This record gives sequence, C-alpha cells and structure tokens, in this order.
Amino acid sequence: MAIRWRTNRRAPLSKHEKPSLESAQRIRDRCLCLHAQRAARALARHFDNALRPVGLSNGQFSLLVSLNRPGAASMGSLAELLAMDRTTLTANLKPLERRGLLGVTVDANDKRSRRIALTPAGRALLRKAVPLWQHTHAETEQLAGMDADSLRAALRALTAATSQQ
Repeated sequence: MAIRWRTNRRAPLSKHEKPSLESAQRIRDRCLCLHAQRAARALARHFDNALRPVGLSNGQFSLLVSLNRPGAASMGSLAELLAMDRTTLTANLKPLERRGLLGVTVDANDKRSRRIALTPAGRALLRKAVPLWQHTHAETEQLAGMDADSLRAALRALTAATSQQ
C-alpha cells in the first residue's frame, strides 16, 4: 500500500513569512506523526507503570521479550526487530547486562560481532513480567475502543511504507 501525498497548492513560505495560526492548528489536529508520537508516549507511560513492580520499563520488557528465543540474537537482527540503531540498542542493553538479565558474547563466526542472550535471571524476570503485560495489554485493547487487529495492521502498513523511503 503506497502512501500518496497531497501536494500543497499554496507556494512555500518565504524565509521571513510565519505560518498562520490556522495552519498551525490544522497541523496540530491532523498530523499523523504528532498523534502517533503522543499515543506512543502515553502507551509507554501506561506500560512503564504496569511493569514497575518488576523493575522494568516497557522498552526493557520489549528487549527481553525479543531475546526470548532458543539461541542468541545478533545485534543486527535485534536492532532491526526493535527498530533501533545499534548505538541506541547497545545503550539499552548495558543496564540489563549489569543486572545479570542478559549476556553479551563474541560471535563465534565473526569476532567483530556480538550475540545477546537471556540469562536464567532474565528468563525468571520475564516470567514475572508477562502476566503484568498481558493484563495491561488486554485493558489497553479495550480502552482503544476499536478493532485492535485493524489498528495493528494500519501501524504495520505505515511502518513498512515509511521505512522504505
């Protein structure tokens, strides 16, 4: 599904011209990016609060869940799954590694690469966190007041369409 952008029929603003109040209000009310950011921040706070009893943020929970697999993950595959650059991923891994929730090792096939895996402590914490997430997620789907599968599909489509540009 390609996104087709409507062109602005009005000439671009000059360097000295200020956007009108009407323009600013229209952007405030219609901007998909703004509304997605606001929703993402609100959801993040909601899940942060839910996961606080086990000492995780929603981002840390997502990272641990993405490592819940039979083998160790490569930095590249993990960064792609979480839509993070490697520098940000590395910064997010460090506190979890210090807590003993995951281990980072040198890739046996490529000494320049790293592999990341959950430790037994990480798996145990994830077992405690998943029920909190399940409850909060079910509650959040109800709060959305719409078909959550359609919302997920629309978000995936937007992600795919804008990631390829």
